[in-house]
Amino acid sequence: MDLPAPPTNYPKTLSSIILWRRRPDAGAATRPGAINNCASQRLSRPIVSAPRASAHHHHHHHHSLQQTAPSGPGRDHDRVVARSSAVVTPSPLPPPLLLPEMPSPTIRRLNVASPVPADIDIANAVEPLPIADIAAELGLRPEHYDLYGKYKAKVLLSVLDELKAQQDGYYVVVGGITPTPLGEGKSTTTVGLCQALGAFLDKKVVTCVRQPSQGPTFGIKGGAAGGGYSQVIPMDEFNLHMTGDIHAITAANNLLAAAIDTRIFHEASQSDKALFNRLCPANKEGKRRFADVMLRRLSKLGISKTDPNELTPDEVRRFARLDIDPESITWRRVMDVNDRFLRKISIGQGPEEKGMVRETGFDISVASEIMAVLALTTSLADMRERLGRMVIGNSRSGEPITADDLGVGGALTVLMKDAIHPTLMQTLEGTPVLVHAGPFANIAHGNSSIVADKIALKLVGKGGFVVTEAGFGADIGTEKFMDIKCRYSGLMPQCAIIVATIRALKMHGGGPEVVAGKPLDHAYVSENVALVEAGCVNLAKHISNTRSYGVNVVVAINKFATDTEAEMNAVRNASMAAGAFDAIVCTHHAHGGKGAVDLGVAVQRACESQSEPLKFLYPLESTIKEKIESIAKFYGASGVEYSEQAEKQIEMYTKQGFSNLPICMAKTQYSFSHVPSMKGAPTGFILPIRDVRASIGAGFIYPLVGTMSTMPGLPTRPCFYEIDIDTTTGRVMGLS
Repeated sequence: MDLPAPPTNYPKTLSSIILWRRRPDAGAATRPGAINNCASQRLSRPIVSAPRASAHHHHHHHHSLQQTAPSGPGRDHDRVVARSSAVVTPSPLPPPLLLPEMPSPTIRRLNVASPVPADIDIANAVEPLPIADIAAELGLRPEHYDLYGKYKAKVLLSVLDELKAQQDGYYVVVGGITPTPLGEGKSTTTVGLCQALGAFLDKKVVTCVRQPSQGPTFGIKGGAAGGGYSQVIPMDEFNLHMTGDIHAITAANNLLAAAIDTRIFHEASQSDKALFNRLCPANKEGKRRFADVMLRRLSKLGISKTDPNELTPDEVRRFARLDIDPESITWRRVMDVNDRFLRKISIGQGPEEKGMVRETGFDISVASEIMAVLALTTSLADMRERLGRMVIGNSRSGEPITADDLGVGGALTVLMKDAIHPTLMQTLEGTPVLVHAGPFANIAHGNSSIVADKIALKLVGKGGFVVTEAGFGADIGTEKFMDIKCRYSGLMPQCAIIVATIRALKMHGGGPEVVAGKPLDHAYVSENVALVEAGCVNLAKHISNTRSYGVNVVVAINKFATDTEAEMNAVRNASMAAGAFDAIVCTHHAHGGKGAVDLGVAVQRACESQSEPLKFLYPLESTIKEKIESIAKFYGASGVEYSEQAEKQIEMYTKQGFSNLPICMAKTQYSFSHVPSMKGAPTGFILPIRDVRASIGAGFIYPLVGTMSTMPGLPTRPCFYEIDIDTTTGRVMGLS
């Protein structure tokens, strides 16, 4: 859908304020071959679709970063109300918004094409600004970051100490309704909203998103940089290795896996004394000492001695022999590729392993507990503690065995020391993005990192905005954001967005099944208001659930070309009736930030009028079962059924002292219930808990509802068929 032609009675209209930036290479007009004119930031003069503004308006944009917008009497007549034509609005309109004459020099406006070109073509046609320019505009000095090439930088945690007196900005979380397998555009909405706030509404804004896994990028889903004219760039770098954080997690995870099997192997063939002598060998002078990490194990055992020679034979045995029960090991190996044949493997087949064979398997790297630790940590010291506390299984007597018991917590932290710093990137319109962590949203909490959000809130300061995305539907992602992430961060959001599409609502209203890779049924591309209204029960349940935390809820209706005004009106009316603060139609995929200006206005109003304290779903002091039952009720269940295995695990974790941790439900994202085909807002079902596991280092217990695959498989025709490189230019092609 194209926006109608702009009014001609203004000297400047939204479509004519296409900012340009005079750069050493900006002398020529758009380069030949730029995709569908979307590289408008390279223009040597503005494209004007309304009467030309007088020439003196066009001389300022090459000034230094400190240059402020000219102001003074007589300027306001040049400004214009920022409002997307797509809004259907029975309620009173917000007051006219004045567009800033000259936003930040790093902002660029897009000259969009219709139909929307492929994501990679749009991304390739916009040359990113040097990341040092984005950093400077955000107030970062060169000592605050390390450059990783021209377009990426690691922002150092030391920034937090320097800015601790700075007031936080507004904190906004983006969740969604229960999605179709195609996804409803949460990442795209997150990016589009930030482009609107930064490039059109002159707000200081930072987008905080997760790093995508290489598995889905080459598998069935494609990348996660947003889409259309609302993307993070360079999108190929974002979707591939980025700054190597996932590789660091893979290395650390597999070092711990190797340490576990090696320890079992050595304990099996050595006496207590031989084992102890090898763990604490004498140096050249005949002196022995404990490594620092060993003192942690001694302290856990209640042994206060620091000289290895003073331990009694019983203390030597307790210290040196972990006696890991191979049946209890939960730690698996990982790799960042969808390789279904590694889900279950047998290890120890070599002749040197002396028959010590056991079954284990691989998960995808983002499912590693180390990723969840990275996302929930608050400092380097905190990460060291969390990595050391990770439980890999039990001893034969039922004691939890940790990474520090194996002596490897410090080494894991060293492998993760650079990964703790968030990566600074940019959107298509030049607004800053912090990319950090990428926890698997089924078995972990599915949110980007606490440290990225904290840094961003300080950088934008009072009146600025930090927008972060929570994975999957709001029943999973937003619930975990509130009950796990906000508990550990101490931060409180002022606004929660719920992204909805007409397509998904029709599915919840009883529409035919939506299958990835198959054309949509006719019901989804022709008007059917009754089907939309029936499906709004799903949206209404997400709104009331999210409001129960005490935050204002804004619904973002992500508009597709085939959606009609009557259908969007139905969604808006249902949203307001369910208690939403506002419901806004958005076209950011087709128009970039310009298509989400109204959403930006609504979010600002929602944040400014937020007054309630954050209310969690359950207190941490409740028992594990009480917490699980609170969440089940939140979904609409009338009760919970525990398997024998789940009962056993709950009893064990309670005995081991882990019952005060928050709960992270591992459940399908396709329904409020455990059955993916139960659409709408089902009630009265019994939620079955198949098993209960724990991520003690990250700091949560995760019940498994139904079967969860932690290693996706590749389809018959994976995304990698389309991915290639132009060997002349070095450009990546075919990423989606």
